[in-house]
Amino acid sequence: RSWFVWRETALMSAFESVSTWKHPLPDKVSAERHALLDALARDIVTLKPSRIRVAIDGYTASGKTTFGHQLAAAVRAVGRPTLRASLDDFKRPWRDAIDNGYDRVSGEGYYRNAPDFESARELLLKPAGVDGSGFVALCAHDPLTGIDHRDTVVDAPFDAVLIVDSVFAMRPEYIEFWDFTMWLDVSVDLSLERGVQRDRFSRPGACSWTRILSDRRWRGSFLTSRLAADQLSHDRTRPVCVVSGHRP
Repeated sequence: RSWFVWRETALMSAFESVSTWKHPLPDKVSAERHALLDALARDIVTLKPSRIRVAIDGYTASGKTTFGHQLAAAVRAVGRPTLRASLDDFKRPWRDAIDNGYDRVSGEGYYRNAPDFESARELLLKPAGVDGSGFVALCAHDPLTGIDHRDTVVDAPFDAVLIVDSVFAMRPEYIEFWDFTMWLDVSVDLSLERGVQRDRFSRPGACSWTRILSDRRWRGSFLTSRLAADQLSHDRTRPVCVVSGHRP
């Protein structure tokens, strides 16, 4: 095993993924958002003194990663170390789809075929629990490079809070592991605007077919995540809270 070195932020340890698929750290938040984050952080850390696992779910491009960064900072500010992960880093490499000929472009194909459930459960979610080993992998497969990081682990403190952002985070394969779940709610139009801009133009100079593929994959993912969201009211996996993602 290799060991990823933690850094100190706001006097508390912050353990982060080695993935190269990085989102920029958020700018300063509004007073309203700061108050919301502080209240959520305090609610979360009072759940128990031991390790806690938090899921941030929502439509594609709803701002989950940014909110996760902000929430992690708020949790550290109230005195608990954090681990940050995204289930984007627990998807099978694209080469698997190509080699095995399975669909990862349509919404249904993306939902069914992309996740590496075993790695997410055994390397991230189980060890990060109160009864887990504490040796947590925060990235299984780098989405950009395809590098296997499943042997890169952190030694999570007993009181650490794991904050995971992902579309479909509350799907049946993961729901049993969460201690606190939230749905980041944005309008369909805002999600569409953010998603197209992020995925189609995130790489300057990308060739046209890459942009077309990104657009197809994003729209399929969006439609599938929308269906999943619509089913929340009829499902037992309802989030603990719903948070507006419209205000920065």
